Amino acid sequence: MTTDLTVGLPRKTLWRFLLPMLVSVMFQQFYNIADSMIAGRFAGEDALAAVGASYPITVIFMAFATGSNLGASVVVSRLFGARDFRRMKTAIHTAFISCVALSLFLTAYGVIFCAPMMRWIKTPDNVFSDGALYLRIYTFGLLFLILYNVCTGIFTAFGDSKTPLWFLIGSSLGNIVLDIWFVAGFHMGVAGVAWATFLAQGVSCILAVVTLGSRLKNMAGTEKAAMFDWGLFKQIAAIAVPSIMQQSVLSVGNLFVQVIVNHYGSAVIAGYSAAIKLNTFAITSFMTLGSCLSGFTAQNLGAGKGGRISSGFREGVRLSLIASVPFVALYFLFSRQIMGLFLDSGSQEAINAGVMFLKIVAPLYFMISIKLMTDGILRGSGAMVYFVIATIPDLILRILFACLLTPHFGSTGIWMAWPFGWTAATVLTMIFYRKIIPPSQKESIAGMD
Repeated sequence: MTTDLTVGLPRKTLWRFLLPMLVSVMFQQFYNIADSMIAGRFAGEDALAAVGASYPITVIFMAFATGSNLGASVVVSRLFGARDFRRMKTAIHTAFISCVALSLFLTAYGVIFCAPMMRWIKTPDNVFSDGALYLRIYTFGLLFLILYNVCTGIFTAFGDSKTPLWFLIGSSLGNIVLDIWFVAGFHMGVAGVAWATFLAQGVSCILAVVTLGSRLKNMAGTEKAAMFDWGLFKQIAAIAVPSIMQQSVLSVGNLFVQVIVNHYGSAVIAGYSAAIKLNTFAITSFMTLGSCLSGFTAQNLGAGKGGRISSGFREGVRLSLIASVPFVALYFLFSRQIMGLFLDSGSQEAINAGVMFLKIVAPLYFMISIKLMTDGILRGSGAMVYFVIATIPDLILRILFACLLTPHFGSTGIWMAWPFGWTAATVLTMIFYRKIIPPSQKESIAGMD
């Protein structure tokens, strides 16, 4: 069930590794979108707005999960590539212990401060109670969320992208069934959406942990691995903390954007909620390609085969551009029909807001996908300072231009700020990539592929 990413043509290796990961993330995002669809269709526009109002806060919690995933994945990938299985197992134990402690802290914080956080972002009164309720239930599942992400990161480090796929297929289908049952059947509203996600994530997490434990028992090496190692903890944190910071910076930017959105009322909030879920579907798909490149880069560095990295990057960019085409076509040409899946014809203001957002950001996917591939190389090579710095322009420019444009264009001015942030971040990331792999080195590497 493992794949050695240090041998074979990078194109074939990445394709085999990538496809199950891409299908996995599509299932994951599909059930996130299904949450909003079911909330909007069966519980109404305000329910969709309530889920959407809490979304920027849940994304901050998700940043801790994905950062933990990346920290564990990169370190385990290097040790797996070097065939140091004893220290690899210690790194896995260390990651789990650290993440359990982190999860408990975040859960306590989320339960205590969910209502104040909703107040901080100026949530309208008509959706405040449901939004705070959704957020509180969501925080109960943070242990499942973080541990599941660590497991998938470790499977990816082994070159196994198929096992997480099966977990996500089951989780996605279960979540959708529970959504319909709780919301449409039992009329539980926003609480039903939250509890469905909680239960689906919990089952997936338990299955992933059990499967990983079984896999580790069958791996080479009879010498007992230590349960915790401070040196490995520092290595994991050196990747995880900057990743969390990078995503948190973006999430804080999204919080400021959400504050601006909230000034325009629940209809615009509902439209933005649906559109941002669709946008997240696309961006997360590209990020999955970037994570694939992180694993590829880390394994090859661990095996002393850094010369393969530039070929992997070129193939990753090619794949990301191909993956961008359907998202651009669907979101730009059929945005109104897609928004109609979330809201009925009586919610025209909300639909119009979502349509405008999608039409503005969708053509930029060709550019931002390249940026996310470059991020994958930076993470996998350990260049975390560059990785974090490249995010700052996106945060600043998105907020700045949203404030400058909304007095003239209303809520549409918020969506118009996206291109400025994405363009600056992409340019800066490419500059950092060239610092890591200078042109002369890339030319010599090309002859080795």
